[in-house]
Amino acid sequence: MSAPISVSEIPALAKSVTDAAAAVVRGAEGTIKLLTAALLCGGHVLLEDLPGTGKTTLVKAIAKLTGCSDKRIQCTPDLMPADLTGFEMLVQEPDGSRKMQFRKGPVFTNLLLADEINRMAPRSQAGLLECMAEYQVTAGGVRYDLPKPFFVLATQNPIELQGTFPLPEAQLDRFFMCLHLGTPERGEERRILTERQTSDPLDALQPVTDPETLCAAQEAVRTVNASESVLDYLLDLADATRSHKQVQYGLSTRGALALRHAAQAFAAMEGRDYLLPDDVKAVFPSVCAHRLKMAGGLFSDRQAAEKVVEEILAGVGVRKHTDAKADTVKSVDEILGGGVPKA
Repeated sequence: MSAPISVSEIPALAKSVTDAAAAVVRGAEGTIKLLTAALLCGGHVLLEDLPGTGKTTLVKAIAKLTGCSDKRIQCTPDLMPADLTGFEMLVQEPDGSRKMQFRKGPVFTNLLLADEINRMAPRSQAGLLECMAEYQVTAGGVRYDLPKPFFVLATQNPIELQGTFPLPEAQLDRFFMCLHLGTPERGEERRILTERQTSDPLDALQPVTDPETLCAAQEAVRTVNASESVLDYLLDLADATRSHKQVQYGLSTRGALALRHAAQAFAAMEGRDYLLPDDVKAVFPSVCAHRLKMAGGLFSDRQAAEKVVEEILAGVGVRKHTDAKADTVKSVDEILGGGVPKA
């Protein structure tokens, strides 16, 4: 068990991860920063983007940099729940007796890459629900705890429909964030072409932290405090999603908790033990958009949801309190320092 760490130590830890990952996946600094915040919360992340944008490469880089054990599932329609969680089988003991023994599946790891998760049939997608929500697997009436930390980093191609199964609302709500990489700018893409001419930068990565330190950082993040003005701002944003005329189902209470937790991580990455409205605003699109069910449309109508999120951020202000830290919020792109793809 690693020794406890303070919030003041988190910026250096987060910077070492984000800088090294940004050297492998060029032009996505803002997205990588959000992904690092999710790791500091122990949150699962859905990476949704076109093929070839670096989703799997980013997940592999995070696994190497954090020193976490990792396993990969190539999701297919014929994959069964037991292929993920494990199964009980009858084994024969040396004395001739027989007993049931649980064979652990690939979810028993620190970092699980579920590649093209929407290619799994619904029954197999449901096999991940207990793992993602309760960090455990139940088989034969016995509970098996998953290793700590445990993350599901899933990828999804949003344009292919043949042979895919949309993620149900319950599973989308269990993803802490939904992130996009986008296409890098021309200069960054040129650097990628040059750097990968003879080798892959991924091969040279070395761990910058370890799972025990990551767990200690997650505990430190939870000590970040929120003033009444910031909590009011957060709740006003959540309420705005529930009352918006284009939204059928707004942000759930679990989503509001995730919003606060993500903002805590973002503040800790800046070396602060208190929240600013900017912290909430920076993480709001990634935490909220995939959880919204649009009125008269599909739950996965992501572009419409992202436009609603932008509208809410522009229309909801910070209430006036006697709190000097509750200043006017900046734009999301300004807070993250760029590198955030547009919808």
